[in-house]
Amino acid sequence: MLTQEEISRYSRHLIMPEVGVEGQEKLKAAKVLLIGTGGLGAPVAMYLAAAGVGTIGLVDFDVVDVSNLQRQVIHGTKDIGKKKIDSAEETMRDINPLIKIVKHEVALTSANALEILKDYDIIADGTDNFPTRFLINDACVMLGKPNVYASIFRFEGQATIFAAEGGPCYRCLYPEPPPPGLVPSCAEGGVLGILPGVVGLLQATEVVKLILGAGEPLIGRLMLYDALAMKFRELKLRKNPECICATGEVKLIDYEQFCGIPKQPEPPPMSAEISPKDVKTLIDAKENFILIDVREPHEFQIGRIPTSTLIPLGDLPKKVAELDPNGNYVLHCKMGGRSAKGCDILRQSGFKNVRNMTGGILAWSDQVDPSVPKY
Repeated sequence: MLTQEEISRYSRHLIMPEVGVEGQEKLKAAKVLLIGTGGLGAPVAMYLAAAGVGTIGLVDFDVVDVSNLQRQVIHGTKDIGKKKIDSAEETMRDINPLIKIVKHEVALTSANALEILKDYDIIADGTDNFPTRFLINDACVMLGKPNVYASIFRFEGQATIFAAEGGPCYRCLYPEPPPPGLVPSCAEGGVLGILPGVVGLLQATEVVKLILGAGEPLIGRLMLYDALAMKFRELKLRKNPECICATGEVKLIDYEQFCGIPKQPEPPPMSAEISPKDVKTLIDAKENFILIDVREPHEFQIGRIPTSTLIPLGDLPKKVAELDPNGNYVLHCKMGGRSAKGCDILRQSGFKNVRNMTGGILAWSDQVDPSVPKY
């Protein structure tokens, strides 16, 4: 039964024959788990709360950073440093105090996934990494829960529903993860701030349609969105008869290793890394070394270390012949990942004195020179 307050709040739903009182009661009774309260999770959480989904679970363990605010609209400047799950709850309760919010302040793992997902009707995947996407998919297949999925990168996004009855799952589309490092993250490649709003709303729409049993859900269909061209395309997805969702041979595994990410990587040799403060000491002492920035040119324009030389990571193999293999090199990028790969490229080419500046230019800004912008 809807209360008088709920009737007033959801009146624009109630006068729609496709929703009505019965549909709004379905929304009130529904339990949806949202994994991630970042770019995609922000609009999904806000609109599911506004729609009156009765129980919304949130999974997140990150904190709000100023760089999040360009796209994660559920958080504000006042929330910087606050736990995302708390910031999201505060916004959602302001939108709709009539709903129940359940917070799971943990990293989703093979050990806890089934226990967390089992009490919800629908799962919405708002994550941004392959290990967690495969984990969510496999857990949904095991539990028989529909997985409303979306992903975003730069100007493009996609959305579909995996693991629904009779439909394909994530592994039908991606049987194996790409090689580590082949697909950059949004932190490395960037994302148009508006993009997760568009794609996240597609996710929220599909969740509501599943709850209502209305319309044609994105089961067996992958919706592709290109913001630059302002075009939507649709691809048909078919269930793979050899996939785990068809054979039933599914179990949760070590997804970091499955995606080629060692859980506890071997620490690099002490000589392989150098801190930003130690790099500053070398610069001040006018030591004979070359500081190479392997970021992209547009990142170099945002902020740079004055003595650095720009050689984008993609160009580095072609530039090896121009560098002295007996020289002393320090490489850096934004956070340290790309420069570590650059160090590997040089070492494989016979360079001996190569070090990676830990934490990249963000750590330089924190530890050495705050005038260098963080992005």
